[in-house]
Amino acid sequence: MRIVVLDGYTLNPGDNPWDDLAALGEFTVYDRTTGAQVLERAKRAEILIINKVPLRAETISALPELKYIGILATGYDVVDLEAAGRRGIPVCNVAAYGVDAVAQHVMALLLELCRGTALHDASVKAGEWAKAPDWCYWKKPQVELSGLTMGVVGFGNNGRKVGELAHAFGMNVIAHTVPEGPPPAYAPFRFVGVDELFREADVVSLHCPLTPETKHLVNAARIKTMKRGAIVLNTARGPLVNETDAAEALHSGQLGGLGADVLSVEPPEPSNPLLGAPNTLITPHIAWATLNARKTMMRIAVDNVRGFLQGKPQSVVNAKFLG
Repeated sequence: MRIVVLDGYTLNPGDNPWDDLAALGEFTVYDRTTGAQVLERAKRAEILIINKVPLRAETISALPELKYIGILATGYDVVDLEAAGRRGIPVCNVAAYGVDAVAQHVMALLLELCRGTALHDASVKAGEWAKAPDWCYWKKPQVELSGLTMGVVGFGNNGRKVGELAHAFGMNVIAHTVPEGPPPAYAPFRFVGVDELFREADVVSLHCPLTPETKHLVNAARIKTMKRGAIVLNTARGPLVNETDAAEALHSGQLGGLGADVLSVEPPEPSNPLLGAPNTLITPHIAWATLNARKTMMRIAVDNVRGFLQGKPQSVVNAKFLG
């Protein structure tokens, strides 16, 4: 089988070898691929591995030898699942590879928004402590997590781990998910409707997939129902948040903070309103990117391809469209 990876650099920038995948067929890897290069590079691929390269219906139809699509991510909105299904092409993602990494990044964003650790470090190094009239000072209110309510939207692997960490910090945890699944062992915990979650939570952490129903889940109308000064964290998909509405709420103080590892357009355009919004932290889609998580992703991606070659595809996200 001819295996082609179109955008492999972020998974393996040099510390996470492709050897196990390369052993499964005739192997070619590209660090990055532009839209104009996709058809030329993928034209002979039977197994195509992507991360963020879009595969729309017209692209899939132009690749007659294609038999399998592997996504180096949990989200699969970059692929037209129905178009692949009509061709009998399974689309397989990689789930639960970076649960700890993502959850820890969520808490890092939250702690920085609440305590301003980097802000105060920069202040000290700029000489402000040496000139201060008092023995201590703070440049923003210091907020404790204990006693606050964490609302988790999407209580899958990542959401459940965030709930566990929030509980460990003394937070009350509420969650919205479909289907609900079993509740966690800790307390207090409640499953609630999404509207109730936004009304009650001091912090909302997003872990749901991007669908037509969840696009702009965080919007002006919903933000108005939130507690004034509440915080939104997004490590899932950028378009879950209406960025213009969120920026306006940050400027007005209705939102007390936003921590985002994802944006609607990545990398961001200079006009993105969140870039100039107060109390906003934006990281470059790195929540998943620890070496441990990337090694796990590589192993699962290889297992997925191996399963397909053995006639037992796994982690298939377009099963309902396959004949």
